[in-house]
Amino acid sequence: MTGYADFLFGWMANVDPVALVLAFSAIGAGLAMIAGIGPGIGQGFAAGKAAEAMGKNPKDGGKPATLVMLLGAAVAETSGIFSLVIAIIMLFANPLINKGGIAIVLAASAIGAGFAMIAGIGPGIGQGYAAGKAAEAVGKRPKLQSAIVRTMLLGQAVAQTTGIYALIIALLLLFVNLFA
Repeated sequence: MTGYADFLFGWMANVDPVALVLAFSAIGAGLAMIAGIGPGIGQGFAAGKAAEAMGKNPKDGGKPATLVMLLGAAVAETSGIFSLVIAIIMLFANPLINKGGIAIVLAASAIGAGFAMIAGIGPGIGQGYAAGKAAEAVGKRPKLQSAIVRTMLLGQAVAQTTGIYALIIALLLLFVNLFA
């Protein structure tokens, strides 16, 4: 290596490959948990809309709106759960440590898996938004709760696809030696 490459990556020649993969896995696990921002925003929005529905229609719409909010918020948490699973795998059951291969590629796979899970921000926000709007609608028209919940769940299922794609890419980076 010469010049910038030696300056940037020369230090890796003196680092234990397992330590390198573990260090990058720790960074990747932290990056993966950034996806928790999405569910936090989405669930907060849903809770706010349920509280608003309770305030506007405490007699008839408050309790159904709260139930819809709780159901929707639980679904909105899935992208955060996916990210948590990837982070736990990287920290406690890291399949990259025992793989043969170039340490920097394995280390980059660990960081890539963490970065992939950041895509979970979108589904968390989108699903929370759907839950909030459903809670708001149920607060206004409690008799339509079942139709509103069906529509909300269908929309949330579609919104979840990005989180699922991210999970698949992260699992591939961790368990399939793509670059060998």
